[in-house]
Amino acid sequence: MIELRDLEGADAQRLYDWRRDSEVDRWMYKLPPASFEAHQTWLDRFLTDPDRVGWVILADKQPVGLLTLTGLTGMLMRGQWGWYIGDAAARGRGAGRAAQALGLDKAFGEHGLQKVWSEVLADNETALKAQAAAGFLREGYLRRHAYKHGEYHDVVLLAILADEWAARRPAVMKNLKASGLIAP
Repeated sequence: MIELRDLEGADAQRLYDWRRDSEVDRWMYKLPPASFEAHQTWLDRFLTDPDRVGWVILADKQPVGLLTLTGLTGMLMRGQWGWYIGDAAARGRGAGRAAQALGLDKAFGEHGLQKVWSEVLADNETALKAQAAAGFLREGYLRRHAYKHGEYHDVVLLAILADEWAARRPAVMKNLKASGLIAP
């Protein structure tokens, strides 16, 4: 069963370890934190910034990933999000797909956003499929937009609007409940 819980300071070591995992790092724009201290500084800032919120993705009550949303205080009512599954055993089992649906409920319901958008490396087929399953649509393609480990990478811009999620939500939630990924 997939759930989200608020990110907290006690998650620091777990997030640091996940972020330094090569399979997580592979799909991130920036290099992993160089030290735990640098990571702790990032987390402390994140947790006190009213413009950002984060949730730990839980699978059967165990932490398996992270979902973040930035842009909560802007007048445009749009937020950018990012997510990853840090626990290798949870990858490919629907945790990301379920977490996105739960996160969209929070973004549009609790935070009143009108749009959630993301940037995904163009060769990250898993994330592109998971976001498409949630209803994200492609809004753009940025060539050679990200630079990491000496290479440029193309980026796909994706977004979903509040009314699109409202229309899509019943079918997505029904499917996730039927598959046992979220509570009935």
